[in-house]
Amino acid sequence: MSPPIPKDPAFRARIQASFDKQGLMRTLGASILRIEPGAVGIALPASPAVSQQHGFVHAGAVAAIADTAAGYAALTLMPPGAGVLTTEFKINLVAPAAGERILARGRVIKAGRTLTLAQAEVFAETAGQEKLVAFLTATLMAIEGRDGMAD
Repeated sequence: MSPPIPKDPAFRARIQASFDKQGLMRTLGASILRIEPGAVGIALPASPAVSQQHGFVHAGAVAAIADTAAGYAALTLMPPGAGVLTTEFKINLVAPAAGERILARGRVIKAGRTLTLAQAEVFAETAGQEKLVAFLTATLMAIEGRDGMAD
């Protein structure tokens, strides 16, 4: 299967600029690690600022970076000027998010003209070792006249 072809040759710059506008990602301390056609990776350093009462990274922070990675993965395949909104997601939290940083890897499963199905796997990383902590599936809707994410 050949890799998907982006409709916007400037998709990397567009996604990075859109990500940089997200107050929540800035507040959490998240950053983009990778932007490829149909795939986006996001890192979140583990810290007390994003922890829950047991010291694990809070499920809300895990869900936020997973949703964002899936959404931007979808956006990589949309035309210039289009935006993306999450219309639904489901997340399975399979292990406590405990590590040095949390990594969300979003990828497109099926890109449609209006709806895109994407998923994100979320890993806790410690000393270079990764453990799966969450799995998200999302349905995303293309919107016209909005550049970037709009959720």
